[in-house]
Amino acid sequence: MLLEYLPFIFFFIALFYSSVGFGGGSSYLAILSLVLTDFYEIRSTALVLNICVVTIGTIIFIKNGVLKPKIIWPFFVLSIPLAYLGAMVQLSQSIFFLILGGALILAGFFMILKFVNSKLEAIEFSNPKKFLLGGSIGLLSGISGIGGGIFLSPVLNLLKWKDPRVIASLASVFILVNSIAGLIGLNVAGTFHLDYDLVFKLIIAVVLGGSLGSYLSNKKFNLKFLGILTAILVFYVGLRLILQYRFGVRI
Repeated sequence: MLLEYLPFIFFFIALFYSSVGFGGGSSYLAILSLVLTDFYEIRSTALVLNICVVTIGTIIFIKNGVLKPKIIWPFFVLSIPLAYLGAMVQLSQSIFFLILGGALILAGFFMILKFVNSKLEAIEFSNPKKFLLGGSIGLLSGISGIGGGIFLSPVLNLLKWKDPRVIASLASVFILVNSIAGLIGLNVAGTFHLDYDLVFKLIIAVVLGGSLGSYLSNKKFNLKFLGILTAILVFYVGLRLILQYRFGVRI
């Protein structure tokens, strides 16, 4: 029954995530893990939808001159190859869902942190730190199917690394390139699986939601409440996967 409502649900997920510079991969994975059993299909579908949403945001950031290539390029040096390698890792179903569960719990936690007013002083990262941070998140991105921006952006916002719009633009490009690298890795490994009828409907939903979200973002529309609810959902599904595949407990 839930499968029939996926386009409607994904429309609202894309609307929120695009408004804060994300692709929505964590929530796509969370919902898909409830209705699909092929974990390669889950990962492939989430990456495709990620690309659709963040492409819109990236184009808008480029058009508005927000992107700062000179300061963001180090984040991609290791993230792209490691996202590719991570996607090529072939895992058992239980191991994949345990990794996904842990990633979703972290994603939910970081999403909530994004809405906390931090009093930390601004920190400037050296290039090696950018390499390390980008590479580690890129690897997790490839393995799990999450674009990675949902981990990177809250950390940088809490540390007040740069203006939030610059961070949001970095998150969009980060998700875009890592998702593409992940899809290439899945193809090379022979684990790229899609239900094209379902994906076509979901692409339409997320493109519409992503476009509206980007528009509302520019209008400074407050989606904080929706964001907190989404974070709770992501955290819950992550916990549910851990309990089910590690301890055999269903909630």
